[in-house]
Amino acid sequence: MEQFFTFLGNHPLLVGTFVLLVVLFFRNESARAGATVGTQELVRLVNKEDAIVLDVRDRTEFMEGHIVDAVNIPYASLESRVDELAKHKEKPVVIACKMGQHSGAAGTLLQKNGFTNVTRLTGGYAEWRAQNLPMVKS
Repeated sequence: MEQFFTFLGNHPLLVGTFVLLVVLFFRNESARAGATVGTQELVRLVNKEDAIVLDVRDRTEFMEGHIVDAVNIPYASLESRVDELAKHKEKPVVIACKMGQHSGAAGTLLQKNGFTNVTRLTGGYAEWRAQNLPMVKS
């Protein structure tokens, strides 16, 4: 550990550049994927602005429980099935996955295909369940 701090002290320009690149990388990745919304904001968007919830989990997970009226297109097949969402391009689209790991990439894909209002559910379905919000089983 002492060598680590010695390295930091001996190479401030190198370490500073590395830290700056890491910060810029995370900022860029979060901006590309769209903004995030919490569970309460999602409820408001669905009720007031007729938002579409896109569930990118596998079909089996979707059948175990999902948000009312959510559209299920698994992340693995989203690129080939994005045309199914074309009629919703002007509506707000909120992407939900299991824990938030695929929603960023799915948001980027939708934005590249002309969707104007794409957001991600913070924490995914894990957060939705943690707050005991209603789910529908198919």
